[in-house]
Amino acid sequence: MRRMDDTLATDVAPIALPPVPGADRYRSLDFADTAATLPAGQSYDLLAAPESAMRWLAAHDLTAPDVQLYEVCAQRMRTLRTHVRALFAARVDTTTPPEESLRAVNEALTAMPTAPLLAWDGAQGLRRIQAHPTDQAVNHALATLAADAADLLTGPDAEILAACGSAPCDRFLLRTHGRRHWCSTRCGDRARAARAYARRSGTSD
Repeated sequence: MRRMDDTLATDVAPIALPPVPGADRYRSLDFADTAATLPAGQSYDLLAAPESAMRWLAAHDLTAPDVQLYEVCAQRMRTLRTHVRALFAARVDTTTPPEESLRAVNEALTAMPTAPLLAWDGAQGLRRIQAHPTDQAVNHALATLAADAADLLTGPDAEILAACGSAPCDRFLLRTHGRRHWCSTRCGDRARAARAYARRSGTSD
């Protein structure tokens, strides 16, 4: 089973798209985009296996690389991702967010304190630490991601939250250039090529 999970995590890496505009400011945006639909029936899920989910958390400074993750933890991450995506989609479409998604994010928010505590030791003096047991590392990570998503959805950047405009891609991003909202150069090139083809074939307005 471990070899199967490792193979799955390795297989998704070559087709994973680069981070979207805004992912450097909001980890929840990158979290929402850990699963994506690609052309030609392809897709990927960076949280599909405990090993790949662990790598994602460690890469985003949400837990230590030596913390072991189990499938139940990866499933909890995928569940929260579904709810964060639902809230992002509701914001983009200006529709009422699902009550269950609001509840799930609020439950994650209140599961753990996310603020680093103030501590003292003789060698380092005063410093901020994340004081939580190792077995609660996933709770802390999910609380941090939920808080980040809430900040995005309620802050000024919510106005530029967008869905990629190049079907079938379903990633979210922060819009940076006028009305264009492509998550990557790859998607932008595909959208332009589709429009050019539509003009040549007479199928556009």
